[in-house]
Amino acid sequence: MDEKEKPERAAVRSGFVAILGRPNAGKSTLVNRLVGQKIAIVTSKPQTTRNRIQGILTKPEGQIVFIDTPGVHEADSALGRQMMQEVAAALEGIDLLVLMVDASSMHPHADELLFEKAKRFRGKTILALNKVDRLPKPKLLPLIDSFSKAFEFSAIVPISALKGAGCDELLQEIMKQLPEGAPHFPEDQVTDQPERFLAAEIIREKAMQVMYHEVPYALAVVVENFEETPKLLRIEAVMNVERDSQKKILIGHKGEMLKKIGTEARKELEALLDSKIYLGLFVKVVPDWRESPQKVRELDWHFQVEGLSKDQGETE
Repeated sequence: MDEKEKPERAAVRSGFVAILGRPNAGKSTLVNRLVGQKIAIVTSKPQTTRNRIQGILTKPEGQIVFIDTPGVHEADSALGRQMMQEVAAALEGIDLLVLMVDASSMHPHADELLFEKAKRFRGKTILALNKVDRLPKPKLLPLIDSFSKAFEFSAIVPISALKGAGCDELLQEIMKQLPEGAPHFPEDQVTDQPERFLAAEIIREKAMQVMYHEVPYALAVVVENFEETPKLLRIEAVMNVERDSQKKILIGHKGEMLKKIGTEARKELEALLDSKIYLGLFVKVVPDWRESPQKVRELDWHFQVEGLSKDQGETE
């Protein structure tokens, strides 16, 4: 075949995509689904993502680096302010913004804070209308029309992150709008987060399920030991809470709740990290840590807190 007759090969695209939305909009569920494995914890409680978690999807046509941000909310504590700083930082240096809203409860002009954040980004913005499976079909088209008039989106894609509907279409739209360029990460890498961070997040997820009615946001998990041996991965983690009552709930009667949290976390971590794991869990009380910028940095950003007593619980 003559050189001129050869079909042009589609350009490889690559870029960073931030997903922005209110707490519990389904951002972490979407990132996990698009990447193809769990990298962000998912609970029924809002505001559970505190860090900018990057999920990496590599396909023949290109690579998408997803940034799962904390839910946009009015910050009323040192922890809340730190989370909103994470949101602001996530919008720096990205190539594309995906604004994610709950179609079953969100309407244009009803959320000034969310749109204010989105307007600060000067590039293209895709609207992902999530949870459309909960919305009567006759209401969908008028809702899409209302959003298109309220904000200049480059595309509007109805999806269900939980069930997968529309997610392939969203991926295609994202890839199409990314710039041409080489991948930023190796093709077999799915996140930039270290394994000890993933371990802390999985433990926090299991503990939050226990603390559902006891202010789960008061929980911070710090992995203090992460040691790989030829036969075993040893992980020791501290679950920090603000009240003695929360500590008692986490430990439970004769340590039963602590053992349950540890067993569930260990099983998921063994599957995720493909290794036999020894998991040691501890609980300590750090009063009002969310109100102290220093303690927020120490606890929620995984720096070890020195000089505080801890109660031991182990799971085998």
